Amino acid sequence: MALGDILIEVSNVAKHFGEGETRVDALRAVDLAVRAGEVIALLGPSGSGKTTLLNIIGCILAPSAGRVVLDGEPVFDGRWLRRDLRRLRLDKIGFIFQAHNLLPFLTAEENVAVVLDLAGLHAEEGRVRARELLDYLEVGHRAKVKPALLSGGEAQRVAIARALANRPRIILADEPTAALDGARAGLVMDLMRKLAVEQEACIVTVTHDEKIFDRFDRLIHLRDGRLADA
Repeated sequence: MALGDILIEVSNVAKHFGEGETRVDALRAVDLAVRAGEVIALLGPSGSGKTTLLNIIGCILAPSAGRVVLDGEPVFDGRWLRRDLRRLRLDKIGFIFQAHNLLPFLTAEENVAVVLDLAGLHAEEGRVRARELLDYLEVGHRAKVKPALLSGGEAQRVAIARALANRPRIILADEPTAALDGARAGLVMDLMRKLAVEQEACIVTVTHDEKIFDRFDRLIHLRDGRLADA
């Protein structure tokens, strides 16, 4: 695929929780396409369906209805079409969570390199790639430090490096800059945009961080489980 090709295609996707009087419709007939090289933000109040949509795209949560195609491959159409979703996520999707989710017994460098080890990359190559990303995010000097000794901002930058380590085509981020100041947030978004273009990837971000709104190609608003604009 090349820049401009569709990497994420969500068609008529719905998600509800519960049944009868307790039923909650988190998403209602959502259609969304995201192209290679594109960086978009999902905006909306709490309960609007942002994180639910992000988790469906990430193959963490099954829709109640609809179709999902990732990187040209249909992965859901009334049911999961891919048997090994773990491998799909490892190969094609990078996750950046609001909580750092770093492994406490590994150093910063090892937390990044472990993704590459799981993907089958030689250990030394993995360490080199990890250091490159940590240096770019200005936490290379903390490479040998374990998460408990990192500041909140440092831990978030390590988590971002880990998500980008395997050069995924699809990057999903939940409040990736919440713990960063304006300068660091801009650095992170500039790196993510650069990688989106260089790797012909796309980035979908849930955020309330107004200081990075100008870094997105599209701001997409969700209200009551529906996309207000796409």
